[in-house]
Amino acid sequence: MSEKIYEEAWHYTIKVLEEEFKKENKEDFFKIWFNMHYVDDTIDTITVSVNSNFLKTTMDQKGSFKIVEEKLKEVIGQDNIKLNCIVVEEKKSKEITIEKEIVEEQDSKIESEQEEIKTAKKVHPLLKEDFVFDTFIPGENSDFAYNGALAVAKNPGKKYNPILFYGGSGLGKTHLMQAIGNYIYNNGGEKLKICYVSAETFTNEFTSSLHYKNPNEFKNKYRNLDVLLLDDIHFLSEKEATQEELFYTFEALFNKNAQMVFTCDRPIKEIKSMADRLVSRLSKGLCIDITIPNFETRCAILQKKIEQKEKVLSKEIIEYIAKNVETNVRELEAALNKIFGYAELIGQNPTLEIVQKLLKDLFTSNAQQNISLETIQSVIAKNYQISVAELKGKQRDKKFVIPRQIAIYIARQLTEISYTELGREFGGKDHTTMSYAYEKIAEKMKIDSSFESKIQILMKEIKEFKS
Repeated sequence: MSEKIYEEAWHYTIKVLEEEFKKENKEDFFKIWFNMHYVDDTIDTITVSVNSNFLKTTMDQKGSFKIVEEKLKEVIGQDNIKLNCIVVEEKKSKEITIEKEIVEEQDSKIESEQEEIKTAKKVHPLLKEDFVFDTFIPGENSDFAYNGALAVAKNPGKKYNPILFYGGSGLGKTHLMQAIGNYIYNNGGEKLKICYVSAETFTNEFTSSLHYKNPNEFKNKYRNLDVLLLDDIHFLSEKEATQEELFYTFEALFNKNAQMVFTCDRPIKEIKSMADRLVSRLSKGLCIDITIPNFETRCAILQKKIEQKEKVLSKEIIEYIAKNVETNVRELEAALNKIFGYAELIGQNPTLEIVQKLLKDLFTSNAQQNISLETIQSVIAKNYQISVAELKGKQRDKKFVIPRQIAIYIARQLTEISYTELGREFGGKDHTTMSYAYEKIAEKMKIDSSFESKIQILMKEIKEFKS
């Protein structure tokens, strides 16, 4: 029986959480992964709805329901209150947010859409012909990015303009960017001006145009495009003149509804010395992070690449590779290339034992006990541009506290050092402080996929440092 006694408390709770996420600059994350609606309640259960199974599953994985449930208990003052989520599909309207449109497509249409998308037959001179949608394996880490890219490809310049993909190296940003270009080119866009260019090349061309005093030629090339695919814009850090030129290029293309796609290795706001007005323009569209693929997705990627090469590998070899390559999709392909190169030379498929020997130099996952705390502290300090002494010290500024907590978390993950021992190594702090630092990072990783990806990359760098 519906009581609706908690409806007001529900709306207040959501408002409080939204403010908390805003303070941490996670407003976009909140809008997407806390997009649930109050339905009704009983004395101990509040029922909410989301509009797709995909959204429900992903929100559960990211801990959204748990976070809301805990905050509800705090607001209502009732420890046994539970959150129940149901799926209620909605009709699309002007009020439906862009995130909801994308995740609805993921739940009900992705399989049929993948069947409809055929590998590009026509080759654009600036694009790789194998960078198309049907060779990209979407998983939990990249479903949102995949569907966003597909929506852009089907309606260039009309929705999600610009779109920006960000994340670590080798996770598929360039693949999705070029897939957009290939799709447009192969679906009536042969006469469109489509340009794929790296930020480095863009900068070099601009500098050259100034040197040879032909800036109008550069402007005419880029400001008259129908589709601009600009890769690795973090390269523009501290390049003020090039940033200014990109700003005016952006304005010209946006005003003519030309589609713009960008990639970056981090959130745009984290790029040092990037002009505020350019950050504002690049952020006005859809910014999507691509994180590290999970084990199941890595297996699927390997299987797809094996099929493309028309080869065969046993399940145990595929799983062995997937377990040892955790942070970079390119390394998956590198492992396969080495195996197939060996197979061609000896004329037979290798066994798991042979593969383990072949790939030993590629896999850098050393035993945890061989990784020292000094290595962890050194790598973290270098990445956050502080000294090891500052990392271990007692300063409470954010620039020291966050890397310190990260170092503590990673130390607990990669070594057998106790909280007590860690406390001695980080300024004589007690067991409770060390435990709090660990939990703080663990919780942030649950709600922030890009932060989780950053931690995984740091852990990989630490392991490689020991190799």
